[in-house]
Amino acid sequence: MIVNQTYSEAIPTDEDVLMARESSRELSTFISKSSSISVRISGDGHESVEIPAVAAQLLIKLLEEMSQGNAVTLIPIHAELTTQQAADLLGVSRPFVVKQIEEGLLPARKVGAHRRVLFQDLMTYKKRIDADRQTALNELAKLDQELGLK
Repeated sequence: MIVNQTYSEAIPTDEDVLMARESSRELSTFISKSSSISVRISGDGHESVEIPAVAAQLLIKLLEEMSQGNAVTLIPIHAELTTQQAADLLGVSRPFVVKQIEEGLLPARKVGAHRRVLFQDLMTYKKRIDADRQTALNELAKLDQELGLK
């Protein structure tokens, strides 16, 4: 996987957006037909590379995001993140992440004086808090209906 700030900060240009839209559509027609695809690379010569369908699906997802003007960063599941990176991914403050770690709600390890959070643990934590949030919203909606507020 690629983890590179240069790539993650590169906002697609209008030309990139159009090209990504077209290429994601074209690639998606090939993916549904086979377990792998062959990609032809043009440049000085013509080369062909076979990639697994799952990698092609990831490429399509990346192109779809680019077609919406979004920058994309790939993070390996085993990557260790700083508390700031974890906070950025969750859309919260760094002190909030530190508090969650100190309360034992988010696993982390110390590297010297710094905390590191596994990406996989962060995603597990996110799924859990998202599920808790959805449960709370469902309960509020049910209460609204019982009280005749909606």
